[in-house]
Amino acid sequence: ADYLDNGNNKMAIQQADKLLKKHKDLHCAKVLKAIGLQRTGKQDEAYALAQEVAALEPTDDNSLQALTILYREMHRPELVTKLYEAAVKKVPNSEEYHSHLFMAYARVGEYKKMQQAGMALYKIVPKNPYYFWSVMSLIMQSISAQDENLSKTMFLPLAERMVEKMVKEDKIEAEAEVELYYMILERLEKYKEALDVVRGKLGEKLTSELQSRENKCMAMYKKLHRWPECNALARRLLLKNSDDWQFYITYFDSVFQLIDESWTPPAEEEHSLEGEVHCSIEQAVRFIEERITEESQSSRPLRGPYLAKLELIRRLRHRGCNDEHKLGDPEELMFQYFKKFGDKPCCFTDLKVFVDLLPPSQYTKFIRQLLGVIPLAAAAENEVALPADIKALQQHLCVVQLSRLLGIYHAMDKKQKLAVVRELMLRYRHGLEFGKSCLKTELQFSDYYCLLAVHLLLDLWLEGEEEAVWQCLTLLEEGLSHSPSNAQFKLLLIRIYCRLGAFEPVSELYSSLDAKHIQHDTIGYLLTRYAGSLGHYAAASQSCNFALRFFHSNQKDTSEYIIQAYKYGAFEKIPEFIAFRNRLNSSLHFAQVRTERMLLDLLLEANISTSLEESIKSMSLSPEEDDIPWKDLRDNRDLTVLFSWDPKDRDISEEHRKLSLEEETLWLRIRSLTLRLVSGLPTLGHTIQPKNSEKTAENGVSSKIDTIRALLQQLEAAVDSGKKFLEQKIQYPVLGPPPTRMAGFFSSGSCQCQTSLFYLVSDIYELDTNGLEDSAEIQERIGNSFKSLVERLTDLFNKCKGDLIEVRDGTLKTHPNLLENLVFFVETISIALWVSSYCDSVLRPFKSNLQKKKKKKKESSVAMPPVFTHFLDYVTELQTLTSNVIDHIKGLEIFLTALKLEELSLKDTLLLQEENKFTKTVQGKVQSSYHHSVQEIGELLKKRLDTIKKLKI
Repeated sequence: ADYLDNGNNKMAIQQADKLLKKHKDLHCAKVLKAIGLQRTGKQDEAYALAQEVAALEPTDDNSLQALTILYREMHRPELVTKLYEAAVKKVPNSEEYHSHLFMAYARVGEYKKMQQAGMALYKIVPKNPYYFWSVMSLIMQSISAQDENLSKTMFLPLAERMVEKMVKEDKIEAEAEVELYYMILERLEKYKEALDVVRGKLGEKLTSELQSRENKCMAMYKKLHRWPECNALARRLLLKNSDDWQFYITYFDSVFQLIDESWTPPAEEEHSLEGEVHCSIEQAVRFIEERITEESQSSRPLRGPYLAKLELIRRLRHRGCNDEHKLGDPEELMFQYFKKFGDKPCCFTDLKVFVDLLPPSQYTKFIRQLLGVIPLAAAAENEVALPADIKALQQHLCVVQLSRLLGIYHAMDKKQKLAVVRELMLRYRHGLEFGKSCLKTELQFSDYYCLLAVHLLLDLWLEGEEEAVWQCLTLLEEGLSHSPSNAQFKLLLIRIYCRLGAFEPVSELYSSLDAKHIQHDTIGYLLTRYAGSLGHYAAASQSCNFALRFFHSNQKDTSEYIIQAYKYGAFEKIPEFIAFRNRLNSSLHFAQVRTERMLLDLLLEANISTSLEESIKSMSLSPEEDDIPWKDLRDNRDLTVLFSWDPKDRDISEEHRKLSLEEETLWLRIRSLTLRLVSGLPTLGHTIQPKNSEKTAENGVSSKIDTIRALLQQLEAAVDSGKKFLEQKIQYPVLGPPPTRMAGFFSSGSCQCQTSLFYLVSDIYELDTNGLEDSAEIQERIGNSFKSLVERLTDLFNKCKGDLIEVRDGTLKTHPNLLENLVFFVETISIALWVSSYCDSVLRPFKSNLQKKKKKKKESSVAMPPVFTHFLDYVTELQTLTSNVIDHIKGLEIFLTALKLEELSLKDTLLLQEENKFTKTVQGKVQSSYHHSVQEIGELLKKRLDTIKKLKI
């Protein structure tokens, strides 16, 4: 066991063997040996050995624990349940084995068996937690039941009765048990009863979370539409803590509900269960004013009351009431708020919500007013006035962010924008002085100045200023050198490098972000969208692996979380974990990465290092199966991960999200169908038919070709939907979601090539079943397909021609679309070769039969059917075309190596000496990345060329 813990598996196996020589029936030693075998990659031997022990139904703790570990490593949790089912039969009174059995069921989600195991445990040892494990398992049955009706009429009422029994017998001990009761009543929509539980004696147990009781009461009052209680409770809680924003929202919601219902307080008795109720605007205004007065006397400044006043103004405006003048002018209130909180980074995000209250004509005046109160000092007349401390810097930064948000910078012309960029960079560099003592992991105080300058340059780039994008990269690299942990710098660099077609620097940037856990799903798209499409195949494989590792381990990890939740009685978390697991399993990104990963593997290996058939078998792919949950796909991407200070009309909108999801789904459908069509090729081969059972085999194969034809129709439909979608010519914001590769797939001509290749498969199959005799028409059709395919592939190659990087007027311009087209070419030629090897497998047997006939008739001239010459010409032309592309790529390599970027200097005098060094770095990175892409594409094409040479019949 020690050897296993230290990772020395071979020694562990040897020691186990020694022990087994002396005691050949030592179960535990066998299992430890099996663990060693499993970890050294001998899965089958390990499994056989484990089953040998399991068949004996061991009941000693060591063997059971060791087998549990082994089965977990094999990802076979269902075997653990069998193990403990046997153990419990032999030792029926063991609390330990019963609880292990319960947890084993929990791992595989067998809720009904969990319920029974929980009750069995409670009968042996009447401890409350066991009883409630059983209750929780009923709730889980109700959640997982497909039939809503069943869960409302059977599972939940049964759970409710079980808890009521404990309540009546006064056996409720822990908070978790009350939580569970509340959860059942809430799911049964018995809100009144749930409220009574929380307000009653049982509610006193709810102590672990702050305001747990109040929050639950509030939730029930809302469900019951008891607005007087909502209002009174919110009012009471705000008197206790006037900074709790959620209660302001409830307070306002309920006041306006009561006004709309013209509610009046009863004359004699209490207003409500929770005390006094406010039901008029006057009362609300007075209440907020009192909070502000009270705040002004408190020792630490609170933001809540001031923001609540702005929120109330906003709501009154929304309702068209003109009572707001009693509250003051929003512009003045925001100015006062800035004076009080302007040096806090949250000041901008607080005010962002309320800028709609300002009339656009007042924007410039408002910004000037804010600038007027910041203590800035200029060294000389014409110089920029700079802050003397961090507080003033934060205030000034807040104003700059607001100026961007109000669209003041957007309205400027090129010259003014460049002047602002200069000023912001000056302020950025000056601000670095305040952060000299910052650790490497801390951000510099002035980082946002640099980021805002880059945003202005991005505006210029989108307006057609080519060199602006190089300045963006230069400034970001400089920023990163001073603030190596700034994720925003890294994310923006990733986006810009990718848009320029340079993937190489991105891998390193992304790994330095140190994305954890769920982030592989939320921001992984930044990486996986570009790696493969820019020809960095090795990096693409790696980035898919990162993501897939996370998704696969999610299954296993979630079971562990659920088990911990049972152990510690955190019942309300269990449905959340299950929902989390489901959300990840139906993640759009997960489906995309799975599909692209398999296509990539085929591209790099099929018919190169292993045959197409073996590759497909090892991925357990089959054309009939579709494992993507199309109806439930969840878009978990975080599209706002990049900070943006843009005004609403330029920022990413809900509409953009919807369109992006639609586009991603359409593209995924095309890719997934392509993969399934390729996976259908080996199934059409001859090897399937044993001589005697021709009839059944024919049915088998004919259904295969029907599958392929059906998939082909689906692909046509998906392509049509894709084209319709692209007709909308959608432009996402520059920091919004990146567009898919769909547009390039259509415009390069790859799409037409790939579809016609799959039609060709159908024709060849027909030739195969009809034979060569009466098939002149099919042969001619195939011949024409070959000709048009060569033309289409040549067109596709022509769309790859041109320089990837060119120097125009002293400025660099990259052409990532040429690179993407080259990648599409490689993929399309690979599919062409897989289809050709299918043609080859059909034509070879025909040819050998003809040669046999020739020998029999001893004739010198048996006419060769035309299809053979068509195929030979086609293969020769493929070979020539591929050689030409390889030569073209060599030319690109030579050009990229010879390209001297040192002589380029960005002609704008914006750049200081130290910036120049970053510019060189940036241009070097882009050049090197393109060189790398071209090399990888070239290598792969050379391997493909070798496979063409094997196709001569």
